[in-house]
Amino acid sequence: MSIAVAISVHDGVVLAADSASTLAAGFIGGLPGAGPQPVAMNVYNNANKIANLYKGKPIGCVAYGSGSIGSASISTLLKDFRYRLMTGLEKDFNPSSYTIEEIGNRLSGFLDKQTQTLGSNDPKPTLGLMLAGYSADKTPGEVKSLGEVWSIGIQNGIPAPVQNMRPKDPVGISWAGEAESLARLLMGFSPRLPQLLQVVAKPAPSPQDMEQLLGFLSTNLQAPVVFPPMPIQDTIDLAEWLVQTAIMFSRFTPGVPVVGGPIESAAITKHEGFKWIRRKHYYHRDFNLEVTNERSA
Repeated sequence: MSIAVAISVHDGVVLAADSASTLAAGFIGGLPGAGPQPVAMNVYNNANKIANLYKGKPIGCVAYGSGSIGSASISTLLKDFRYRLMTGLEKDFNPSSYTIEEIGNRLSGFLDKQTQTLGSNDPKPTLGLMLAGYSADKTPGEVKSLGEVWSIGIQNGIPAPVQNMRPKDPVGISWAGEAESLARLLMGFSPRLPQLLQVVAKPAPSPQDMEQLLGFLSTNLQAPVVFPPMPIQDTIDLAEWLVQTAIMFSRFTPGVPVVGGPIESAAITKHEGFKWIRRKHYYHRDFNLEVTNERSA
C-alpha cells in the first residue's frame, strides 16, 4: 500500500509519496462497502516510489500499489525504462519532440511486457503510476507552458488505458493509493460513501442519481487549497503535509500501518526540470561526492 500525491500549479508539478511497501499474505472481508482487504505479512518502510524518467528532462512519476512485478521492484523497472529512453532502445523515441502521453503509453507497454513474463502461478500485480511533466513544444528545445499529469495502471495483471488526470483544468491535486484520509480531508466524504448508500438507501439510487449526488457533495464540500499562482515551495509544503496526514491516519486507525516511512518529494518545472526536494539514501552522503551535486538522478 502507499499514498501518492501530484499537485499541479502554474509554476510546475510536485510529486510526493510515502515509503511503505506491504508484503501481503492474502485477503479477508472488510468493512461494509470496502470489499476484501489485504492481510499484511510484513511492511517495509524504505521503498522508492518517485523517479525521474529522463535525466535533464522535466519528466517524473510516482508509483503506488504493488511494489514489484514478479521479483523486480517498480523502482528498478522505472530505471530500466529510463535507460531505454536515454540510450535509444525505445524505438523511434525522439527526446526533442516527445509528449507526456507518448511516454505514458511507452511505459505502460514496457510494464505490460514485464507482467507477461510472469508464470501462471505468479501473483498478478495491481499497481498505478502518476506520470507528470512537460511535453516538448514544436520549437526544438522548448517545452509546453503547463505541466501534465497522466495515470498508468495495471489491474490484476491487465493494463488500463493511459488517461489524462486533469484534461479540463491542469491546476489541482491528484492522489491515489490508500487515500481514505485525503478524500475525507479534501473532498469532505469517504470514498466508501457510494457503496454504503447502495446498502442503506431504499430504493437504491440509480447511477445517474449517484453521480449527481457525488457531484453536488464535491462542489459544496471540497476544500479549496490549491490556486494557480501558488509558489512552488508552498506547493511542496502542501504535498508533503498531505502525505504526512495519510501516514498518521494509517498509524492511528485499526490495522497494520500500510502508509509510512520517510516522505519523498520532487518538483518538476518548465525551466529547472526535475529536482529532488526530499529523498532517501541508503548510504551516507560523505561516501559519494556526486550526491552533493546530484538533483535529477
